[in-house]
Amino acid sequence: MSAGAIIALVIVLVLIAAVATIAGTTILRRIALRRRFGAEYDRLASKVGPRRAHAELAERRRRVEELNLRPLTPEKQASYGRGWTAVQERFVDNPAQATRDAAALVTAVAADCGYSVADSGRFLTDLSVFHSPRLEEYRRARETTERAGAPTEDLRQALLGHRAMFLDLLWAPDNAVDRPDVAADTSDAAAASTSTGGTDMAGSGAAGDRTMAQPARKG
Repeated sequence: MSAGAIIALVIVLVLIAAVATIAGTTILRRIALRRRFGAEYDRLASKVGPRRAHAELAERRRRVEELNLRPLTPEKQASYGRGWTAVQERFVDNPAQATRDAAALVTAVAADCGYSVADSGRFLTDLSVFHSPRLEEYRRARETTERAGAPTEDLRQALLGHRAMFLDLLWAPDNAVDRPDVAADTSDAAAASTSTGGTDMAGSGAAGDRTMAQPARKG
């Protein structure tokens, strides 16, 4: 084989290796994004394509990292916990109003944690950075809450959706995605027995106090 052919072969091999490296890096980035954002990545990728989804999610993360998010004090956690218990107790008599109150409580907690809540669309996308496991359920809850004449069972499911995001924000406002214990707490909460009220979170603040009962079914 001539020297020129060898050089050409080497160049081709280098180019192939470079392309493989770039492709591998891209795949790893997409895997990381899918792992972090879950269904939100899939939703966005199907809408705008993987490349634009990657850029959008990277921009969301950069923006949220500039928000100066902060955990709530134990006193505020307890206060919001009592507020949630009151919301659940009101659900039996007025499901629609209680669900609206739950939505407002989630927004208040988010604002207290440092999220910008004035723009609803931006607020939801910002939540995807650290709270993506609860985001789709929370979106559905907001849609149901804003829908006039929603059936009581739909409102009950909406209240559960608000609660899932409420707990994520209350206990891990800036890193819920990386806190499996928080995810377990909200899953446990969703499986709690049905009652007219809920466990008061104003007590010791221990993990056991985080679980609140489901809203009662009206009727």
